[in-house]
Amino acid sequence: MTILTEHISLLALPHDFGTRCLILAFALGLDAVFGEPPWLWRYLPHPVVLFGRAISTLEKHGNRRGWRGTTRRLIGVFGMIALILLAILSGLGIMSLSSFGGTTMTLAVETLLVAIILAGRSLDEHVRAVALALKTGDLAAARQAVSMIVGRNPDKLDKHAIARAGIETTAENLSDGIIAPAVFYLAGGLPGMFAYKMINTADSMIGYKSARYLAFGWGAARIDDIANLIPARLTGLLICLVSPARLFKALSVMRKDARHHRSPNAGWPEAAMAAVLNLSLAGPRIYGVRMTTDRAMNAAGRRDASAEDILSGLRIMWRVIAVLALSVLAAGIMLWLETE
Repeated sequence: MTILTEHISLLALPHDFGTRCLILAFALGLDAVFGEPPWLWRYLPHPVVLFGRAISTLEKHGNRRGWRGTTRRLIGVFGMIALILLAILSGLGIMSLSSFGGTTMTLAVETLLVAIILAGRSLDEHVRAVALALKTGDLAAARQAVSMIVGRNPDKLDKHAIARAGIETTAENLSDGIIAPAVFYLAGGLPGMFAYKMINTADSMIGYKSARYLAFGWGAARIDDIANLIPARLTGLLICLVSPARLFKALSVMRKDARHHRSPNAGWPEAAMAAVLNLSLAGPRIYGVRMTTDRAMNAAGRRDASAEDILSGLRIMWRVIAVLALSVLAAGIMLWLETE
């Protein structure tokens, strides 16, 4: 009975805030150096793949074409709540199971999982492939590479539009793939990080304003908007701070232009990145066969983005990650010393 009680009590945040800071710092370093280990996925499914399967199952059974839109919207909202709870319980369960191996095992498992969820190295590799293709003048390869990371139609993009797309996705995914998961990890440990990743994965799969997903994916899109309110603005601020030469200009552009983006969140890091690189990003773009009427971020900037601008954007991204890693490392060490 005592053993059972002890392990039931583990269904809570597994570590204090200081320890989570240290774990996040090491995980950011692991991701930066090693990225995702491809050999591991030959033996184990990636957590995001499992989340995707759960979302696909919900969509298959809950998004019936013959049902009314109101019904599908309600099913989508309650389904999202169930998926978030599933993600939280998965995080709690993993930490509970790893605790049988002792504290060292728990720390190792959590650090590895946090590093896997973070997507800095993966984002760099995908965006850098676009820049390298543009540098060699291979427009077909550049379009193919950019199609892997954006939802717009790449066939109509010239070299400047391809470069802008790469930079925009760098800014947006710096928020969605790195800063937001880190914020949720610091706030809620592994369960919090899993919950965010489930939300973000659902938005990327069903959060579209298409005939199929408009009703059913409404909840996923709205929850994702709420989840990213703070991380997106924090990402924009960090982009400004790591670029001191253009700090005040970037802050001004971000404050003025971010609210004009089609997303309530993506405009913050994109506007900051546009100002720092002296580019005009966003603006009208083709998604599928439709042209958007989006306003440009930093309209006074250049539209002739290049491969070098993509690489500059990646350097800014890594400076932001370095600042985050050093900040949480310092906080973790300070909190650890206070307990000694």
